[in-house]
Amino acid sequence: MGGSSIHNPRRGSLQIWPRVRAKRSYPSIKAKPKSKVVKLHGFIGYKVGMTHIMFKDTNTHSMTKNQNIAHPTTIIECPPIKPLLLRFYQKTTNGLQIVGEIPSSLKIDKKLKLIAPKKTKEPESFDEIRLVVYTTPSATGIGKKNPDVLELNILGDNKEEQLKVGKELLTKEIKVSDIFQEGQMVDIHAVTTGKGFQGTVKRYGVKIRQHKSEKTKRGIGTLGPWTPKKVLFTVAQPGKMGYHSRVDFNKQVLKISSKPEEVNPKGGFVRYGEVKNEWLMVKGSIPGPKKRTIIVTEPIRPKKPSSGEVTYISRESKQ
Repeated sequence: MGGSSIHNPRRGSLQIWPRVRAKRSYPSIKAKPKSKVVKLHGFIGYKVGMTHIMFKDTNTHSMTKNQNIAHPTTIIECPPIKPLLLRFYQKTTNGLQIVGEIPSSLKIDKKLKLIAPKKTKEPESFDEIRLVVYTTPSATGIGKKNPDVLELNILGDNKEEQLKVGKELLTKEIKVSDIFQEGQMVDIHAVTTGKGFQGTVKRYGVKIRQHKSEKTKRGIGTLGPWTPKKVLFTVAQPGKMGYHSRVDFNKQVLKISSKPEEVNPKGGFVRYGEVKNEWLMVKGSIPGPKKRTIIVTEPIRPKKPSSGEVTYISRESKQ
């Protein structure tokens, strides 16, 4: 029997390529779902940490119906976001172009006054309408001073209703409970944890060679063939790892509350402190380290959420 029967797959996934590092600590929203309901696309919060809960399964067709199930969950602190301006876009041959802006009637942060226009310009026609908002990190205990500025779409297919809702949002602070409901599915947009410069073993899962190998153990055996006379982009190489913009699809919102005492553990969350504002609890883990800016949006390909209720939230010390 000639030839080798060993199958050795390539090292590292090309599912997301190139592995580009993010330009800032929070991503921009690339797509929006179709919606008949006119509402704001998402909300901005800060990752607090993880805890565990007991979740009573109320699905009558489930094998665990009426049983309490332990689930890991992530807490996102959601201080109110403030509107900066309403922005109108028109589709042209060169893409979307800004055709008008309406500034907010609220008092604007001093650091953002240069961004807001002085004159109101409402266009006669537009194709898209977006709300520019900024966060209030000073209301939290993370020590961040500069607010994050982001454009959020106003969903819907009726332009008159979109304009009406947009003008209403310009006059008030926006809370997370105004946008999302308990039990629904959401998408989590975040920038993953940066890990710095790493070798091929940690970065791509290359197998460590035997101790008598030539030159190196924690490296690849070859850069490729003699022909073609170049190093292909698929060859595993050391380099910077992490700090990528990623989306976690279909995470279920288990609880939304304005009572921090329901979730604050003894001594506060490690490397975060105590929650002081409204908070949102999602099932499972999400990308990014603690204090990272998290964007929660309506799901772009929703699934049916699991039915149940939270019966216990662990508040034991995480120290």
